[in-house]
Amino acid sequence: MAAEEQPLLGRDRGSGQVHSGAVADQGLCIDQAVVFIEDAIKYRSIYHRMDAGSLWLYRWYYSNVCQRMLGLTIFLILVLAFMEVPSSFTKTADVRYRSRPWQPPCGLTETIEALCLLIFLVDLSVKGYLVGQAQLQQNLWLLAYLVVLVVSVVDWIVSLSFACEEPLRVRRLLRPFFLLQNSSMMKKTLKCIRWSLPEMASVGLLLAIHLCLFTIIGMLLFTIGEKDEAQDKERLAYFRNLPEALTSLLVLLTTSNNPDVMIPAYTQNRAFALFFIVFTLIGSLFLMNLLTAIIYNQFRGYLMKSLQTSLFRRRLGARAAYEVLASRVGPAGATPELVGVNPEDFLPVLQKTQLNKTHKQAIVQKVQSYEGRPMLADEFQKLFDEVDKGVVKERPPKPQYQSPFLQTAQFIFSHLYFDYLGNLIALGNLLSICVFLVLDSDLLPGERDDFVLGILDYIFILYYLLELLFKVFALGLPGYLSYHSNVFDGLLTVILLVSEIYALAVYRLPHSGWKPEQYGPLSLWDMTRLMNTLIVFRFLRIIPNIKPMAAVANTILGLIPNLRAFGGILVVAYYVFAMIGINLFRGVIVPPGNGSLTPDNSSAVCGSFEQLGYWPNNFDDFAAALITLWDVMVVNNWQVILEAYKRYAGPWSMVYFVLWWLVSSVIWINLFLALLLENFLHRWDPQGHKQLLVGTKQMSVELMFRDILEEPKEEELMEKLHKHPHLHLCR
Repeated sequence: MAAEEQPLLGRDRGSGQVHSGAVADQGLCIDQAVVFIEDAIKYRSIYHRMDAGSLWLYRWYYSNVCQRMLGLTIFLILVLAFMEVPSSFTKTADVRYRSRPWQPPCGLTETIEALCLLIFLVDLSVKGYLVGQAQLQQNLWLLAYLVVLVVSVVDWIVSLSFACEEPLRVRRLLRPFFLLQNSSMMKKTLKCIRWSLPEMASVGLLLAIHLCLFTIIGMLLFTIGEKDEAQDKERLAYFRNLPEALTSLLVLLTTSNNPDVMIPAYTQNRAFALFFIVFTLIGSLFLMNLLTAIIYNQFRGYLMKSLQTSLFRRRLGARAAYEVLASRVGPAGATPELVGVNPEDFLPVLQKTQLNKTHKQAIVQKVQSYEGRPMLADEFQKLFDEVDKGVVKERPPKPQYQSPFLQTAQFIFSHLYFDYLGNLIALGNLLSICVFLVLDSDLLPGERDDFVLGILDYIFILYYLLELLFKVFALGLPGYLSYHSNVFDGLLTVILLVSEIYALAVYRLPHSGWKPEQYGPLSLWDMTRLMNTLIVFRFLRIIPNIKPMAAVANTILGLIPNLRAFGGILVVAYYVFAMIGINLFRGVIVPPGNGSLTPDNSSAVCGSFEQLGYWPNNFDDFAAALITLWDVMVVNNWQVILEAYKRYAGPWSMVYFVLWWLVSSVIWINLFLALLLENFLHRWDPQGHKQLLVGTKQMSVELMFRDILEEPKEEELMEKLHKHPHLHLCR
């Protein structure tokens, strides 16, 4: 039998004989079952080579060390953009004050990039070998991976031949692909976006028609005449020509220039306000929200399909492991029938599986509940539902004290009311800071008397230290550290204590008229600001004690793992648009003076790019480009940036910024809202998901929709298993 076509073997108990090669391949069967289970847990495809050498390579490739090394390589090649020409290593991005940045010598970043590309080449080679040639030719992501690597290597060679002075580096635009191809959830998200585009385009067409109709109406309504001065002002300011009118209404769609765009006409005639109100009602309040609803609905539908595939992968991997481990009985000469998986066969497999220790213990307990009888297919599948359940930590036992006095003290300091007292003290500390901020708001740091505030800081921090010690006494150090809120609280308390000791050692005890000179890197005022900032953060300790607030906080924390894919898509969009922006607009924004025709702040038009001091919003380096794109995504005053680049670079620059607005503010923000809504609906649903969420603090996207997804049928699973290119079933 070929190495890549290994059988799924089982033991024949009814005939008393062993299948050919079963004893020799028992270790291989265990390794196959281990890999199948790990594939099921991670929602990976099982269509890969299954011989002994390939299984070792497969497990090594998906080990934590290897995957972290690959992730570090992806991170490294992405952050090269901050070092490469144009370098971002300057204190400010303002073109008026920016010094000449440090530029890396030719070959430095190229060497790092070559090492990264070499690792990616090894990554592609391993993946291609494991899936086999047939699967490689059908996998579009792996084929695209190969193309991106070839183009990157060719472009890298071109860079060296031009001594790193080439005007365009194509491979920079391709780097985000390495991040995309390494995340299955990002691939699913991207596929869902692609599938949702037709529905988005339909609403986008409605928006375009809405914009065009009102642009034409506005051009006709605000025609320059001889009598009406208000119409002249409106036409000259916002409806001078068709492109400017279209731009003004597009910005109004985001409400960024409201009510500025309306004021010239509204000042003279109330009736003109109806034009802008109707436009905003239809566009911003109806069509834009309709777009949000459609994106949410379509994305949710297509996400269900992707998650259904993930569920199928889990069930298929678990069923493959079941087929490997299942025992068979039957008369001699007849086809044996499955009777199930024996616990003694499964436990060695479980011990070799890369799985959380707590989850392993939960599965072992469930296996032991079958009392040695073989597990059927459904029972075997249900074992891995334990992986989706959250880890419920058991608190360490409290210290045992013999003295009645110490027992009473332990009861007091471990009581919930002691936490309430600490919260009340923290609130009083916060209020005292607010009082001094109000009283000293008009005083310079040198005019302030920090005597009272300094004394209060000493008193409050002394209480925080005593509170920490009392809790450690009552709960024990392991018990104290088992609460995340205590770790947060204790860490800030230690930092505050160290800061106060430093201030006491350098500036002595506070007294009236306390204004010492600065010693060391931090002045007394800097120390006071630092400690008060930490005290404000410490006030967050009240969140676990307020149940509605704690529920919201837990929901937000539960979002973080699910936002990796969505955040990755946003990183890719930012990276690509920043690189395009650097190639299009680098050096376009010119500072005033030195023979430049650019007006300075004093002579610039009110509300313009120059008058508002938006000089740091440029594309002269990668970091500045990211901040500029962020400012446009937020859409507050984005018309100022649009108008400036239209003057400096040309009218075609509008296309770039409008495309970025569509990708970031329209598509990505609505996708984020869809995930946010789903997360909150599932967290706050009082009826559903009770059994699913027992002990679960953070839900994956797959787990969030588990009760909605359809369980695959046994016939579908067996059909897929029979089509496995590297396995042969016994039945």
